[in-house]
Formats: sequence, C-alpha cells, structure tokens
Amino acid sequence: MTDESGAHAAVVDTGPRTRPARPTRDDYVAWRTATTRWRDDDAYGHLNNATYYELFDTAVNAYLYEATGVDVRALPQIGVVAETGCRYFREIGFPDPIEMGLVVDKVGTSSVIYRIGLFQGESDEAAAEGRFVHVYVDNASGAGDRPVAPMPGVVRAAVVPLLRPEG
Repeated sequence: MTDESGAHAAVVDTGPRTRPARPTRDDYVAWRTATTRWRDDDAYGHLNNATYYELFDTAVNAYLYEATGVDVRALPQIGVVAETGCRYFREIGFPDPIEMGLVVDKVGTSSVIYRIGLFQGESDEAAAEGRFVHVYVDNASGAGDRPVAPMPGVVRAAVVPLLRPEG
C-alpha cells in the first residue's frame, strides 16, 4: 500500500470493529411524541434525513421550554447548536408517530451534550439516535461566536435531571 506521495504506508490492523450497542428505551429519561407527516418521507418512502435533525431540535427545545417555563430565546445566553450527528439503525416514516427519548450525557459550564433516540412502533430498540450539542453564547450581541460561562441557571436546573442514569 502507498500513501499520496507514492511512499509505502504501514497498514495497522486494529482488530475487528464492533458497532456500538443499539440504544433502548431504558437509555432515555424524558419523552415526547411527534406526529409524522406525508411530506416527511422522501422519494424512497422513508423519513428524509433532514427530518431526523428537525426532530432532534424539537425534542431538545420543546423540553427546554416546558422544563424552564420561560422563552429560552429571550434569555441573556442562548444555546446554539455546535455539533450534531445521527446513527441510523432502521427505516421509519409516515404515517406512524415517533417517540423521542431524551437524555443528557454531559453538562459543562457553557454547554450541554444531548442524545435523542427515535422510536416508532413497539420496538424497544431505537430506529435512530442523534447527538446534539448546545453551546451557550451571548444573546444581546446577536448570538456571538464564543461560549459564555455560565449557562443560564434556569437551563442548568432543567438539564441536570436528564443526566444519563448510572447503571
């Protein structure tokens, strides 16, 4: 094997790769249900990739609105999305509702790392799981470009109960 310059590159065998375990309903703390819509499916008849990210955003922000009792967009510091990701396990789509499980992996000084599991039907295993990172920035300066510390206390009080249960 050669690298881009034509020199021989070493090949390192890291052994068999194992896929992380598929999350189950027990992995999540808070729940919300979303109604699927005809337009959520793509040409292949399953949920469009962009819709998964809309569901993640909705699960996190709807929880924050309900748990804090305030308009989170009007706080002195607001959470902006710094990172997202999705692991897909099986297809889901219209017409069945989607249950969204929410858990927090980490609460930092100015950030929160969420995981959101999407479930459809009776299965105990997630159809997909998202990772969603909020970083808190100054709202007065148009969201700013640097994290601020600390995140609003009302947000911290709402997300700490979602911390991943130790098992």
